[in-house]
Parts: sequence; C-alpha cells; structure tokens
Amino acid sequence: MSDTPTPAPVTVESIVVSREFNPARSAELAASYPRAVTVNEVFYSVQGEGKRAGDPSVFVRFTGCNMQCDNAPGPRSPGGFKCDTEFESGTRMKLAALLTEVERVLVAASAALPTATRPVWIVFTGGEPGLQLTEHLCAAFRHAGYRLAVETNGSVPLPIHATPPPYAIANDTDLGLHLACSSLDWITVSPKVAEHAIEQLVAHEVKYVRGHGQAIPKTRVVARHYLISPAFNGLTIDRAAADWCTKLVLANAPWGLSVQLHKGMLGLPVR
Repeated sequence: MSDTPTPAPVTVESIVVSREFNPARSAELAASYPRAVTVNEVFYSVQGEGKRAGDPSVFVRFTGCNMQCDNAPGPRSPGGFKCDTEFESGTRMKLAALLTEVERVLVAASAALPTATRPVWIVFTGGEPGLQLTEHLCAAFRHAGYRLAVETNGSVPLPIHATPPPYAIANDTDLGLHLACSSLDWITVSPKVAEHAIEQLVAHEVKYVRGHGQAIPKTRVVARHYLISPAFNGLTIDRAAADWCTKLVLANAPWGLSVQLHKGMLGLPVR
C-alpha cells in the first residue's frame, strides 16, 4: 500500500480568496503596483441592471475597449445596438491615487467608507475593464474593504487568485469552485464577440443585449443567471425590442429579463 496521503477534496473554503480588511496591506500593494491605470471616470450610483440592480456602488470606468458595438454587425460589433458610452478619454493614475479617488467620491456623496463589517461594492466597467484588471490591483481593493464586481464583454480572461479545478463544470458546486478562484466577487459577462471567441467562460450572470428579431443566444458561458436586456435608443427604451425580449424569456427558461434602470428611468446618474 502507498503511504502517500489522499489529497483533501477541493472546496470553496479551501480556495476562497483572502478578503481580510487590512488598510495597511492595501496601501502596501498599491504602492508596489508597477504600472499606472487609465480611468475614464469614477462615480457613485445604484447598480442599474442585472441581479445586483439596486445595490449602491462606486463605478470605476476604465478607458479603452477592444470592441466597437454598432447597429450593423462587423468584425468588432455583434450588431443590434449602438454603444452609447464614452470611454475613450481618461486620466492615467497610480493605483494609490485611484483608491484615494474612490474614497473622495464616497465622502463627496456622504456615503459610508468601507469597514471590516460593512464592505462597499466597486463595479469595474468600461470600455473593457479586463484589459487593465490584475490580481494585484484587485487585492489592493479587497484589503481596503471593497467587494468587487465587473462588467466585461468576455473577450479577455479575468484575473484569478487560484487555479480552477481541471475538469468540466457539471453542476452548481463545480461552478462555485471555479468562481471562488476569481479575483472578483461578482462577474457579469455581456458578450460582444462571437461565441467561439469568448474567453471568460464562467460568471455569476451572463447578459445579452437584444434588439427586435434577434434570437435567444446559444451561450458558451456557464453562469448562475442568464439574462436578456432589451436594446435602448439613447436613453429611451426600444418598445419593440422590449416586447420581443419579454416573449423570448417567457418561452426560454432559464433566461430572465433585465431592464436598464439607470437609463433615465429612475433619475439615477446616467453614464
């Protein structure tokens, strides 16, 4: 018989990332970050769509994207809607300066800063935030007391703090193990590329924007929540798209409907 001990089973608890509230460690990580990031804007608002809709969050919009979404399909566009977000401009800053800016935004909004028992949500968005996110950057935010969400087009893999199990996802437990390896607490994948080109294949939610007549997606992404979001015309919902998407989700469980509340519908800051 072999004296080699049987490896302990992999569990979420065994691979979960450290989220210890440790401002000194956060400052140390920020000071040692080797590069600057380019940020379009930082603002405080309410999450306007998806399963986290309604959660107060600080949005960090990174500059730049590898897609160019338009009504017509093309090499960098899935077609069906035109991107209405300005993310080309930006300011280069050190990670320490970005953490300071997030605190300034919270204070200016009279919002509570994070504590050991009350984290604050950060939403990394863009553009495509995956082009600039790293585990080092995420760790600095985690130790500062933030929970981290991301809105990505799925075209680049997101940072991880541990290697996921080397087997296919067969159930929710397997998905939980893969998600626990992420540097982020909540992953929203909203694909803007062909399915074969998607690199971020696990998520808490996967969300597709759909115009009138577009079919339900055949997604490669494994997620806990599958959502369809009707296209807008600027800040006005496309009624034909909304009616079409409602019919889609009613006929295609487990898909659900996600409407962009932040597009002027609740008077929220519109970005």
